[in-house]
Amino acid sequence: MPPSPPLPPTMPGVKVSTRGDYASRALLSLALHSDEGGPTSVRDIAERTGLPQPYLEQILLALKGAGLVQSKRGVGGGYVLARTPESIRLSDIVSAVDGPIVAGDFGQPHTDGACDHEGQCVLLAVWDDVGEHMRRYLEAATLADIVSIAKGQGKWPTEVAATPAVTPPWASGS
Repeated sequence: MPPSPPLPPTMPGVKVSTRGDYASRALLSLALHSDEGGPTSVRDIAERTGLPQPYLEQILLALKGAGLVQSKRGVGGGYVLARTPESIRLSDIVSAVDGPIVAGDFGQPHTDGACDHEGQCVLLAVWDDVGEHMRRYLEAATLADIVSIAKGQGKWPTEVAATPAVTPPWASGS
């Protein structure tokens, strides 16, 4: 399989939820230990990642529902990745536990009275654009990219030359 493209430069100020972070950490742990063979227990994932086990169980159920992990019950049971790390994008993980990747829960311009107040419609369009940038950023990075970085085989996002902040094409760029 060809190498993944480099991770895009960082986007300061855009947040991923705690659930999205925990889900990403859990899948990273499964990927890092996939060569050990067999499922990994929730307890082991929780210990490796420092995540609270009850909350992790809920997150893993959501990831299972999204087809990102498979589970095995009983003695020796636990979780394994359902797909290869190269085919799991960070956007898949975040949206599995948080739903659509958006900059906020503001609605879409021109729908359900969203433009009833001064300036509201144009700002909804801006927030929608910010969400689109975040989606594209997370779609560009795979779990395999993160595994490579975690193993010391790839550059950390902070080591990659950052590009200047994106200026929206409709802005004057003063």
